[in-house]
Amino acid sequence: MIVVMERNATDEQIAHMIGRVEELGLKAHVIRGAERTVIAAVGIKRESMKESLASGPGVAEVVPIVAPYKVASREVKPDPTRVVAGSLSVGAGMVGVIAGPCSVESEEQIMRTARAVKAAGATALRGGAFKPRTSPYSFQGMKEKGLELLAAARAETGLAVVTEVMSTDDVELVAKYADVLQVGARNMQNYRLLEAVGKVPNPVLLKRGASATMEELLLAAEYILNEGNPNVMLCERGIRTFESHTRFTLPLATVPYLHQKTHLPIVIDPSHGTGHTPLVADMALAAIAAGADGLIVEVHPEPEKAMSDGYQSLDFGQFEKMMDRCRRVAAAVDKSLG
Repeated sequence: MIVVMERNATDEQIAHMIGRVEELGLKAHVIRGAERTVIAAVGIKRESMKESLASGPGVAEVVPIVAPYKVASREVKPDPTRVVAGSLSVGAGMVGVIAGPCSVESEEQIMRTARAVKAAGATALRGGAFKPRTSPYSFQGMKEKGLELLAAARAETGLAVVTEVMSTDDVELVAKYADVLQVGARNMQNYRLLEAVGKVPNPVLLKRGASATMEELLLAAEYILNEGNPNVMLCERGIRTFESHTRFTLPLATVPYLHQKTHLPIVIDPSHGTGHTPLVADMALAAIAAGADGLIVEVHPEPEKAMSDGYQSLDFGQFEKMMDRCRRVAAAVDKSLG
């Protein structure tokens, strides 16, 4: 249920209704809008609860939430959410660009990349310290040393750091170094991990699973939101289909569809979504034209020598050209890049 407070409701009345919601055994999520405050009352409900809440001081009305995902729904928060983490700003008219290598490989590699992507206009640095790999014999990442190198790159360039967390055991460690915690496609339905990242203050970038539906993605986000973390970005990184000309199929209809259903910002990953360097820039442009709130792009100093995903990584010159084109597209759809 949504408890819609009157426009002139006082802080005391809002606090009273939060307490009342919790007394009924529900969890209260407070959303303060430009004109009024609403309280999403989430949990197992009884019919009598609606009447009890509707009679509270400062309450305008109590309405049901139809969507199975409650806090993520536009029914609860009609206005788009903007997620801010250091230099990164995503949503509500701002298009954030996260760029960097698939894996942190060395100090020289990550420092060179951080300087180059910042000069080209990126607003955050990506890089994997813990790498989920299909084969146990593939490079698994530099782990904490990789996190230290990402933090050093942030200290020099000012770029916010986005990196993946793979285990509940690593959440506190990764949160200590990173500005944004990424939950990868393989972990989209790792509910204990979603709950764990929901309990830390860091924003979360949640990637869609390769076979997940839109509703499953939104319900995964709901796990994070339900733990009290409101700063969730949804990431479309492509799904598995019968096609083989790209690594995955990148469905950009995801962007306008999700904007109708949720207030959370939508980030597109054209690197994983295509798997081929020559396609990345064009799909990044198309994503912005479709209304995407952010991009996450793989960039490497020497893609042919990359320890992972070199075949879908841009070099510095390619990324700079992509950013120049993206700025023009963003301006055409009344958004700001960076």
